[in-house]
Amino acid sequence: MKLGLFLMTKKGFLILENLLDKNYRDKISFVCIGRDVAVLDDYSCQIESLCKKYSIHFFFNRELLENEISSDYNIAISWRWILKVHNLIVFHDSLLPKYRGFAPLVNMLINGENTLGATALFANEEYDKGDIIFQEKKEIQYPIKISDAIDLICELYLNLSIMVIEAIQNNNLVGYKQIEEEATYSLWLDEDDYFIDWNWPAEKIKRKIDACGFPFLGAKTYVGNQVVIIQEASVVNDVNIEHRTVGKTIFLEDNYPIIVCGLGLLKITQAKYEDNNQSFFPIKKFRIKFGK
Repeated sequence: MKLGLFLMTKKGFLILENLLDKNYRDKISFVCIGRDVAVLDDYSCQIESLCKKYSIHFFFNRELLENEISSDYNIAISWRWILKVHNLIVFHDSLLPKYRGFAPLVNMLINGENTLGATALFANEEYDKGDIIFQEKKEIQYPIKISDAIDLICELYLNLSIMVIEAIQNNNLVGYKQIEEEATYSLWLDEDDYFIDWNWPAEKIKRKIDACGFPFLGAKTYVGNQVVIIQEASVVNDVNIEHRTVGKTIFLEDNYPIIVCGLGLLKITQAKYEDNNQSFFPIKKFRIKFGK
């Protein structure tokens, strides 16, 4: 058995590291490395270094067509592009058929899902609709940062990778159909999606701030004409507000602004300007409105 690995991000790095620790080096035919400009550290350098250390043939996604692929099965971790290779197994950050598509983990956290999950499935012509091979899940509690959620997903991926390889070796790799009636879809995120909607409840905004933090670029809001990245916030008990206007500062507590949300209040305790990474604090005036 020879495996082709298409790897990106921390999840891809940890899968490769785990397979090498478990003496699967001789099973790896090649590693194709993808880069992700949407995160602060995409782990492409770490994956490359690991391949060099173990003398594994590797190349980057842009060089894919230039390399001959020889493998019995192919596994894609955190991959963002269509792959036309045989026997392709994809790892996905949800319990399919829920959250098919893009950025499922971010969207799950914003929605306040109590269970994180991961799925190993056969790829087919339509994304994330192939037969399910294995699934793993873990209960979570809020608040939770996206970096911690990624670590939990990595643990699930490590379990799935060994289960898949053992099934291949034992010639019992099988899948089962997804239940289409239960399917939901998760959309890809663009620049606008990182901006906070202050009409949301404070608890949901807090979850978005945590879900868009490191390694992503952060939840954003306008303050005047400047973009501010909100890094830390906490929910504050609501008060009775006449003619509620979301985004306005209602109180200052230890020089931290407390902001009116669609429901509830949110205290901002750490923030920075996007253009120069300088701290938003100390604030110089009380009457600040967040958002446009």
